[in-house]
Amino acid sequence: MPSPLPEPATAVPAPGLGRIAAGITLFHPTAAQVAALPGRLPDGLGARLAFANSALDPAARGALEDAGFVILGDGANLGIAEALNRLAAAAAAAGAEGLYLLDQDAAADPALPGALLAARARLRARGLAPAAVGPAPAAAAGHKAPAYPARPGAEAVAGLRPVQFLATSGTLLDLAAFAKTGPFRADFFIDGVELEWCFRAWSRGHGSYLDPSVSLPHRVGGGTIRAFGIAMPRQPLFRMATYLRNSVYAWRLPHLPLSWKLAQGLYLPAQAALYWADSGCRPAVLGRLAGAARDGLLGRLGPPGDLP
Repeated sequence: MPSPLPEPATAVPAPGLGRIAAGITLFHPTAAQVAALPGRLPDGLGARLAFANSALDPAARGALEDAGFVILGDGANLGIAEALNRLAAAAAAAGAEGLYLLDQDAAADPALPGALLAARARLRARGLAPAAVGPAPAAAAGHKAPAYPARPGAEAVAGLRPVQFLATSGTLLDLAAFAKTGPFRADFFIDGVELEWCFRAWSRGHGSYLDPSVSLPHRVGGGTIRAFGIAMPRQPLFRMATYLRNSVYAWRLPHLPLSWKLAQGLYLPAQAALYWADSGCRPAVLGRLAGAARDGLLGRLGPPGDLP
């Protein structure tokens, strides 16, 4: 049994927050989500940036601007990867050295970026150049927490655990490492974006580290599908298909370890079968998933054709 997750941080343990920008991705946020966002960030943080991947109503835009946010994007849905890339570029242009990323619905403690900044400082003091430092994952009610596999052969450092990848929400990106690693893959659009990027960062000497002393609840999908020892998020068909497509395509990427590819070769068909069964075994769902796998094999990426 895994040990209970720690409580969120309650105090900022590190100075230097002014060198960190906040980047929040927005997609049809509710009024409650907009109202909660300013309180998720601590005083003293650097630039506050938000990227609108959907149109914002005047009330939401005004509330965010009054809270000091600079809003990027014209409301067109460019995908999560491109939104993250533009947030990183804006943060660098504002003179930041790090970018604290957050989803619009993430119930983050405002002390979290300070804790992650302190964790990054401990890694740097030991001669490491981390790409990303993030909190331990926790599950919001009715949702499955993401799993971050340990990095084989890498030892824990200063209480921080090296992991293969991290979700972007709640993560502190090092912008110098980001520049060396390169941008998130815009052609992946939405799913598997952080996984591919973190593997690429590891291949270039910039690791991803989990700080178990802080945590963040995650809400992925609209619930959880469970059967035969597998638990996966219940998501719209276009999301599941894009995840499957990108995962299949990633088999050709040299920076993903062979052990990961082999494990995915077994896991992806099981996930697809479980998703299809949860849909009521509808032929249209099976056809969409099969087409997504074919697109991945053929390298047909970009925005999904059935994007709402």
